[in-house]
Amino acid sequence: MLKRPGLMPLAPSAIERVVRMALDEDAPWGDLTSQVLVPESAIAEAQLVAREPGVMSGSNVFAAGMRFTDPAIKVTLLVEDGEMFAKGTVLAEVSGPARGVLQGERVALNFVQRMSGIATLTAKYVAEIAGTSARIVDTRKTTPGLRLIERYAVRCGGGINHRFSLSDAVMAKDNHLAVIRESGLSLTEALIEARKALPHTIHMEVEVDRMDQIEEVLAAKVDTIMLDNFSIEDLAQGVKQIAGRALVEASGGVSLETVSAIARTGVDVISVGALTHSVRSLDLGLDMDVKAGA
Repeated sequence: MLKRPGLMPLAPSAIERVVRMALDEDAPWGDLTSQVLVPESAIAEAQLVAREPGVMSGSNVFAAGMRFTDPAIKVTLLVEDGEMFAKGTVLAEVSGPARGVLQGERVALNFVQRMSGIATLTAKYVAEIAGTSARIVDTRKTTPGLRLIERYAVRCGGGINHRFSLSDAVMAKDNHLAVIRESGLSLTEALIEARKALPHTIHMEVEVDRMDQIEEVLAAKVDTIMLDNFSIEDLAQGVKQIAGRALVEASGGVSLETVSAIARTGVDVISVGALTHSVRSLDLGLDMDVKAGA
């Protein structure tokens, strides 16, 4: 089975933050149904089972959903994050107080299903560009509050993360450029002045949507030029024109049907918002057996 080498794990503190928030949302005063219908002594044994093939992501988040509900619950993870699995694979085993397992079930499943869905979709994009030098990267089009785990899922699928937040890099897009045009400065002058105000470690990227913008952006010695919604032919021409003077990112109109052709134009980076904003959660189920306690 394929695994992702060197996958940087999620920090335990980050997992705890998002999982506790979700558990508090789902059962602010406990699970009323389990409290009145399930004996306190009942024990549950369950298996997390794949209903379809995919790529694993969120195993530790799933486990946290159970353990933070009741520390007596034991979770055994059987498939590592970044590992491909077949339909019917048992991904994890759970055992412990039935009330706790039932209470934590939905939150734990929601996380692992969405994260595995992101990882699986990302892996499909990565497979489509095999043999090229391009990278598949995500965007900031993430679920508010869940960016950390959604972007981790992208890494599980073999993708790369773009800037994490607005504080990480300068990225001048069309609305920023509209403001520059109103300032009276040329685009080149404005970018050069902006660079003077930045630490030398900050990356600068500029989006263009026309071929005639490329040279005035290059004149400012930016690090990356984003070619937004360019045709395949114009992407190839843009790469030729830039000629290694900056990294080239393709954005807009990217799908599983188009990504291979985009990669073959020679771009360095392909950003895909759909990895997180239009993903389908993977079909995973928790098969459970509840037994009366002593």
